[in-house]
Amino acid sequence: MENIDLSLINWSRAQFALTAMYHWLFVPMTLGLGLVIAIMETIYYKTGKVEWKRNTQFWMKLFGVNFAIGVATGLILEFEFGTNWSNYSWFVGDIFGAPLAIEGMLAFFMESTFIAVMFFGWNKVSKGFHLASTWLTVIGASLSALWILVANAWMQFPDGMHFNPDTMRNEMADFWAVLLSPVAINKFLHTVFSSWIVGAAFCVGVSAWFMLKKREWKLAVQSIRIAAVVGFSGALLTAITGDGSAHQVALRQPMKLAAMEGLYEGSTHAGLIGFGVLNPSKTNWDDNIDPFHFKIEIPGMLSLLSFRDPDRYVPGIKDLMNGYEVVDDDSVRSVGLSADERMFRGKKAVEALAAYRAATELGRTSEASLHRDTLEANYAHFGYGFIPHKDHLIPNVPLTFYTFHLMVILGFFFLAFFPFVGYFAAKPWFRRNGLILRASIFSILLAYICSECGWIVAEVGRQPWVIQDIMPTFAAVSRLNTSTVQLTFLLFAVLFGILLIAEIGILLKQIKKGPDPVH
Repeated sequence: MENIDLSLINWSRAQFALTAMYHWLFVPMTLGLGLVIAIMETIYYKTGKVEWKRNTQFWMKLFGVNFAIGVATGLILEFEFGTNWSNYSWFVGDIFGAPLAIEGMLAFFMESTFIAVMFFGWNKVSKGFHLASTWLTVIGASLSALWILVANAWMQFPDGMHFNPDTMRNEMADFWAVLLSPVAINKFLHTVFSSWIVGAAFCVGVSAWFMLKKREWKLAVQSIRIAAVVGFSGALLTAITGDGSAHQVALRQPMKLAAMEGLYEGSTHAGLIGFGVLNPSKTNWDDNIDPFHFKIEIPGMLSLLSFRDPDRYVPGIKDLMNGYEVVDDDSVRSVGLSADERMFRGKKAVEALAAYRAATELGRTSEASLHRDTLEANYAHFGYGFIPHKDHLIPNVPLTFYTFHLMVILGFFFLAFFPFVGYFAAKPWFRRNGLILRASIFSILLAYICSECGWIVAEVGRQPWVIQDIMPTFAAVSRLNTSTVQLTFLLFAVLFGILLIAEIGILLKQIKKGPDPVH
C-alpha cells in the first residue's frame, strides 16, 4: 500500500470520469435524435409533403451541433487510455484495442462518410439516396456505440482471453466470445434504447417551448408524436434490457448488485427495494447497524429478477466478504468464496507468475511448467493478490444505491410521460397548459440525469476493478506526477465548460430562429 499514490489514482479517475460523463452528454442525443430525424425523413420520402422535409432539416441542424462536439470529446477519451492508463493499455491492449480499432475503421468511417451526404446532399442526390444516407448515419452511430460498449463490457466480464506469462499480457483467444458476451449484448441494447429516451425528450422539450411561445404549432405536434413513439419504445425496451443487464450483474458482479440494492445480509426470497433511505451511520460492512432508515420492499422480487427464481439465495455484502454456502432443494451445494480466500488465491497466482518467470530465465522448464499450472488454476482471482485490504473490495454503496434507484424511478416516469404527451399533443388545451409545457421542457434535464446515473452505477459499482477480478484500478494508472494530472483535469474542465456553454448557446440560437423555409 505504501507504493500506491492515492492522490494520483483519484485525480486520474476524476479526469477520466469528467471526460466520460461530459462525452456522454452528446452520445445519447446523437443516437436518439438521429432516429427521430430518420423517421421524419422517411415520412417525407413516402408522402412527399414539404413540411416533413422542413421538420427534418430543422432537427438535423441541432443534431449536427451535438454530433460535432461529441466526436471531439470522444477522441480525447480514447487518448486518455494511453496517457493516463498506460498500464491498463499494456496489460489488455491486445483485447481492448481490437473493438476500438474496428470502431474507428468501420463505424466512424461509415458515420463520417454518410453524414456529409446527410447535411449537404439535399437537392444534390436523389431522395432515396439521401434517405439511405440518413439511416446509414444513424446505423453507423449505433455501430460505433456497439464496439465501444463491447470493450466496456469486456472490462466488466473478461471473457474470450488468456493470460500469457511470457509477455505479461492478456491476449484474445476467442473474438466471438468477446463480441457476443451476454454482458456486451445487454449493455449495447440497454444503452442504445436508453439513448432514444434522451433524444425523444429533447425533441418533446423543444417542441413544447415552441408551443409555449405560440410558434410552429404544427411542427411541434408532429415532432412530439414522432418523439413520443421513439421515447416510449426506448423506455419500454430499456426496462426489458435493464432486467437482462441486472441478471448479468447478479451472475458476474454480485458485489455491484449488493451495492445497487444496499443489501448487506443475503437471503432467499430476497426483496427488491422500491424506495429507501440509507442510514448514514452504516459505515462498516460488518457492524450490526441497520443499513436503512426506512424502505419500501417488494418481497421475493430481487431473487426473481436476479436469478429467475423467487426462492433463490441472493448474497449480500457480508456474505461476499465472509463467504457463504447455499444448498438448494435438490441438495446442490454452491459456495461463494470469502474475500480472504480470494485474496489468498490471488497472491498464489501472483507468486506463481514471479516464480514462473524466474524459472524460465534459468531454463528450468519442468519447474516453470508447475508454476504456470498454479498460475492458471488461480488466475480467476489474480487481481485479488494486489488488494491491500479486503474492505477495498466494497464500492461506494450510497452513490451506487441512489443513482440506481433514481435511474429506475425516472425510467418509470418516462414510460408514462411519452404516451401522455404523444396522445394529447394535438389537443388545444395541451398547448395552452403552461405547467405541462414547462414540465416537458424540464424532462430534457431528467432524461440526461437518468442517462448519467446509468453510467455511474455501471462504473462506480464495479470498483475497485478496472477489469473485474483481474486488475485493480490503482494498478492501471500511468506513472505520472499528480500535479500533471491535476493540471490537465483543470484544463479539460475549463475547455469542456466552454464547449458546453458554446453548444448550448448555438442550440438556443438555432431553436429561437426556428426552421428555415424549404426551397
